[in-house]
Amino acid sequence: MGELEEATPPLSQPPPPKLDDEDEVSPIEQVRLTVPVTDDPTLPVWTFRMWVLGLLSCILLSFLNQFFSYRRSPLVITQITVVVATLPIGRFMAAVLPSRKWTVSVPGLKAREFSLNPGPFNIKEHVLISIFANAGSAFGNGSAYAVMIVDIIIAFYGRKISFLAGWLLIITTQVLGYGWAGLLRKYVVDPAHMWWPSTLVQISLFRTLHEKDEISADPDSKKQTSRPKFFLIALTCSFLWYIFPGYLFKTLQSISWVCWAFPHSVTAQQLGSGFNGLALGAFTLDWSVVASFLFSPLVSPFFAIANIFIGYFFIVYVVVPISYWGLNVYNAKTFPLYSVDLFKADGANYDIKAIVNSHFKLDEAQYAKQGRINLSIMFALAYGFGFATIAATLSHVALFYGREIYERFKASKREKMDIHTKLMKNYQDIPSWWFYILLSMTLFVALMLCIFLKDEVQMPVYGYMSMSQAIAFLSDFKLGHYMKIPPRSMFLVQFIGTMVAGTVNMSVAWWLLHSIEGICHQDPDSSSPWTCPNDHVFFDASVIWGLVSPIRIFGTQGNYPALNYFFLLGLAGPVVVWGFHRAFPEKSWIPLINLPVLLGATANLPPASALNYNAWIFVGTVFNFFVYRYRKKWWQRYNYILSAALDAGVAFMAVVLYFTTGIEGKNVEWWGNEGEHCGLAACPTAKGVVVDSCPVF
Repeated sequence: MGELEEATPPLSQPPPPKLDDEDEVSPIEQVRLTVPVTDDPTLPVWTFRMWVLGLLSCILLSFLNQFFSYRRSPLVITQITVVVATLPIGRFMAAVLPSRKWTVSVPGLKAREFSLNPGPFNIKEHVLISIFANAGSAFGNGSAYAVMIVDIIIAFYGRKISFLAGWLLIITTQVLGYGWAGLLRKYVVDPAHMWWPSTLVQISLFRTLHEKDEISADPDSKKQTSRPKFFLIALTCSFLWYIFPGYLFKTLQSISWVCWAFPHSVTAQQLGSGFNGLALGAFTLDWSVVASFLFSPLVSPFFAIANIFIGYFFIVYVVVPISYWGLNVYNAKTFPLYSVDLFKADGANYDIKAIVNSHFKLDEAQYAKQGRINLSIMFALAYGFGFATIAATLSHVALFYGREIYERFKASKREKMDIHTKLMKNYQDIPSWWFYILLSMTLFVALMLCIFLKDEVQMPVYGYMSMSQAIAFLSDFKLGHYMKIPPRSMFLVQFIGTMVAGTVNMSVAWWLLHSIEGICHQDPDSSSPWTCPNDHVFFDASVIWGLVSPIRIFGTQGNYPALNYFFLLGLAGPVVVWGFHRAFPEKSWIPLINLPVLLGATANLPPASALNYNAWIFVGTVFNFFVYRYRKKWWQRYNYILSAALDAGVAFMAVVLYFTTGIEGKNVEWWGNEGEHCGLAACPTAKGVVVDSCPVF
């Protein structure tokens, strides 16, 4: 494992070799500086090590991410953790596995040699392992999106769905996306002008871990802790520490001292609550809270953190207080300041099950009896700013990048192959008919599912889920293109990883939904971790956009038609910024105003809380501004490794705690395990509103 020490991260990437044909040079500068322009086609990729580590990574991440998706702070273990953890394991396997070769003969096919250890652990094996792992993390989303349909049917609507129907639902939505991606790769993966910035970060990490450089000979580097040792130390500390916020002292998840100081004040607890308020003065000592919803802050660049902070601060600490305490917009004081519940006009919780008939349609008589659905002010504004973000993205991209996109699209149609596409021609391509067959078969199964198992899945034909999966698959295709992975190896790894991950996701979901009593409960101050925050928001969306319909929420029949004006505001905002940029071209800071990022800063709020955002911004700023600026060598050497170790340590301890204490319901009863002690934060403040456990003003 100490061999990893030789691959110390370079201070700067070596310049690419000079190419004979200028047409071979990538037209994108970032790609020229990051992606290697050489390839060794003799490197083995379908190795025993790759299959073992890849399948284990896929299964492990699928299990852990699905397991965590039901918890109050749903930690997402990404492929970066696997990239860091599997390198020393792969090198260890290369050192101890026998190198003996066997000849494998199959009738009608050419005999091939096989070895458990074909040589040193190489970068292509490592990339394929990470792609396996990416399937296990649902391409950064944590778990397969369609699992939430199964969750809300069982846990929220109280209906039944068979394991087979749920499994088919998950697999078809995942594989449909894969089929679309395969057909689009000729247009968005192969052309040199079609580049994916997110893949460059991964490539930089792989090259950092595998390539040797001059500073490995620096005598001072030998005095430093090796990265495998640092990873094990950090993982052990994270593992041991999580027993406190995860079991013995759960109040460490949100230390809201304002609530302790003002135990009888609703307003003070609304301000101070980390999970149900504005989190003023609140902080956390739980890594799962820091890394929830927004993923690890250690791998987010500071410019992204800064943009999110500006938009988040304006929305949460300016717009929300004015709307709630100042203007009482939409009778905001009748409802909690922050809640993902749906309410009746008198502030009581809306009984959703009562308005669902036996055919899983809206019971209009019961709906008329309960009245229109109402949202908390933060939830309503989240929809409004979401509308503005969609519109702002369209106008911002059209104004600032429209010409560039058009020119690149034209260039991609007439350009010659760059060096990366030429090198990929050394490998057998994937025939398009593979994807046509895959897509046709999956579409057929999906349609049969919607027709013959409609009473179980309760859903029409899908579109969004397969689209988002297609984008994720295309990103991995581009990574394989840049790293010169044989296309057929990519196809097999992605397809098998998708099937394995979907099966594990469904199995874990089925197990937890039928074994944890009261899973997805709604008590805001409970110490139980099984609150299903993402599923709760998904359930609300199914009610708003499906059961009740948008016209009864955002149309003339609802309470929130004014939120549609956010579309116009979002559309017009970038026009104003662009106009100032044209009027004052010398002001270089004007085009840096990215309204889609600023308006979409709170896209995860809900289900994320103000505490999640505050902790994420603080930790990200510390590491990616201060440490990066003043301790750059340490940051280069350990930053990603620390992130991976913290994620892994929390995940493993959470699983250990569940199997040792959670299954039998063993809890430590004391003050420190009674939540954040901010129960009044979920109360309304309007006069005369009566809600259980809340004072009447």
